[in-house]
Amino acid sequence: MHRAVMPKIGTAQAWRDAARQFLAAGIPPEAILWGDTSTVPDLFGDTAPMQTGGQVTVPRSFINMASSVVWHSDPERFARLYAFLWRLKDAPQLMTDRGDADLSRLRQMEKNVHRCQHKMKAFVRFREIGAPDAPRRSFAAWFEPTYHTVEPTADFFLRRFSDMDWRILTPDVCAIFEGGKLTFREGQEKPALPEDASEQLWITYFQNIFNPARLMVKAMQSEMPKKYWKNMPEAAHIPQMIADAPARARAMAEAAPSFPPQRLAQVQAQLAVHQSAWEGPKDALAKDIAACTRCPLHCNATQAVPGEGPMDADLMIVGEQPGDQEDLSGRPFVGPAGQLFDQIAGWAGLARDKAFVTNAVKHFKFTPRGKRRLHQRPNASEIQHCRWWLDAEIAQVKPKLILGMGATAAEGLTGRRDAITARRGTVEQTPSGTPVLLTLHPSYLLRLPDPQAKADATAQFQDDLTAAVRMLA
Repeated sequence: MHRAVMPKIGTAQAWRDAARQFLAAGIPPEAILWGDTSTVPDLFGDTAPMQTGGQVTVPRSFINMASSVVWHSDPERFARLYAFLWRLKDAPQLMTDRGDADLSRLRQMEKNVHRCQHKMKAFVRFREIGAPDAPRRSFAAWFEPTYHTVEPTADFFLRRFSDMDWRILTPDVCAIFEGGKLTFREGQEKPALPEDASEQLWITYFQNIFNPARLMVKAMQSEMPKKYWKNMPEAAHIPQMIADAPARARAMAEAAPSFPPQRLAQVQAQLAVHQSAWEGPKDALAKDIAACTRCPLHCNATQAVPGEGPMDADLMIVGEQPGDQEDLSGRPFVGPAGQLFDQIAGWAGLARDKAFVTNAVKHFKFTPRGKRRLHQRPNASEIQHCRWWLDAEIAQVKPKLILGMGATAAEGLTGRRDAITARRGTVEQTPSGTPVLLTLHPSYLLRLPDPQAKADATAQFQDDLTAAVRMLA
């Protein structure tokens, strides 16, 4: 039986050295008694040197985890680490196995140590102990960590306070930084530290940044556990601050200004740019759409294509975007898809000249291929920018029903473009409450290669147009 005693200072390196020796020598976990300087010696333990079998390589992720777990207070931490390491040498993939109970336990211990280090960084409170005329200022702090985190956390304080002498005193291990050199020594009892005039400044600041209107006691105690309060000068004022919070919150509300600050007006102005708030006269809408530069699509398109039709129409028909012929002519639905729509609308008894016809996006989006311009689907940003104009058209026309054709129209009208084939024939609403009858886009019918599928889709499209006529009757 082998016995490994880990020192209180330099624990991480000592464990790594011992584990490397045991592993190289092929010593199984059950043949090792691990402990620290507080562990009672075992009568059968052997601390004699061993003959190693060569270099051992383990995953870097395990080394990083072990470098934290060794500072936990669990007396079984060294044995747990070595037992997992013994398994790991034959199965390196264990470090990624979230279902492994041993790894889960070690990860929880690692998390506990990291949390303790975080609390130490946040709650150590120094008091000045040096003479006023000393060449370097000197400070001391008393802290009671949950785990053995003084040594692994000392580098944080070294980097932050390298221009002064300091010492962090704990019942476990003390960190001493004097004359530019960091050392560690055994823990001690709490000393009588002198009063520090700067503490009152800190307490005043702490009281002034406290916001009683946002007080959440449980959340505060989760981040600042009560066990740390006794060594924090500001903590003595927390109970009274909590008790006074309701009255202070009411006083703040009563003292609040009754008019919005100037910056709120600026925020509202910026927000208005991204909302549809066009309120010009009806005869100016098409002209303003033609001058649109709200998104990059205007750079390559020939022109914007506004909607057309009676401005008091009961039915508004919304498609996707102008095609090649619409872009050249400046009118909506005059290309192949528009011609197919007119044909099927005639079968359904829908009079196009009685409806207001427009598109969710006003500029033609395409990719050039030689002399051809191939249609591209508008993205969410382009649809969102064009909602300014679509919402303005809806506000001007005030239709009783909107026929939304295709996924892009559905997104512009309802905010969703998914599952359009499943949603066709259903009635949804715009944000303002106007009913929207969703259907397929005529260009979808043109793209179907299978004759039977095209016939079925055409019949569905005609049914939806017939339903629109019936709903307005």
